[in-house]
Amino acid sequence: MIRALAFVFALVFAVPALAQSLPAGLDKQNALVIDTTKGRIVIKLRTDLAPQHAERLKTLAREGFYNNVPFHRVMDGFMAQTGDGQKFDGTGGSKYPNLKQEFSQTPFKRGTVGMARRGDSVDSANSQFFICFGDASFLNGQYTVIGEVVQGMDVVDKLKKAPPGSAGGAVTDPDKMVKVQVASDVK
Repeated sequence: MIRALAFVFALVFAVPALAQSLPAGLDKQNALVIDTTKGRIVIKLRTDLAPQHAERLKTLAREGFYNNVPFHRVMDGFMAQTGDGQKFDGTGGSKYPNLKQEFSQTPFKRGTVGMARRGDSVDSANSQFFICFGDASFLNGQYTVIGEVVQGMDVVDKLKKAPPGSAGGAVTDPDKMVKVQVASDVK
C-alpha cells in the first residue's frame, strides 16, 4: 500500500516536470525559456542572424529584467509584444544603449521573434521583442529577426488580445512573462 501511494505521489509530481521538458537538440546556451501566465514558451535565438540582439536578450534575462513584464501589445492575427521591463507599458527600454539593426532575409512568419523598435529609427531596438501569430512579410528586411518559437506557440495563441480597434493593440490587464531564463540556466 505504501509503495502504491509513493508511486502515485511520484507520478503526480513527475508529470509537470515532464511537461516542462525542453525540445531535443536545443542549444541551451542560445535559447530563452519564458514562463508566462498562460504557460511556457521556448525561443531559439538566432545568433547566426543577430548576435548582438541575442546577447542583449540573454543579458537581460540573466539580470531578471524580463520577470513579471507584460505582453503590453497583442494584436490578433499579427503579433504579441513584450520586453519593457523599465516602464511596463511599451515606452521603455533597458539601461543599455540601443542596438544597431541586424536585418536579414529571414521572413517574418508564424513563430518568428523580432526586435521591436521606435517608429522609423532602424537602430533603436533595445529590450522589446514580438512574436508573430502568422505571416508578417510586410516586416521583412525592416526589423531584426532574433529567433523563433520552438515550443509553446499554443501558449502564445492564448495570450490576452487587445479588443479590435484598440489604439496600437494595447491590452488592459495583460498576460505576463512571469520568469525568463536562458535555457542553460534553468534548474
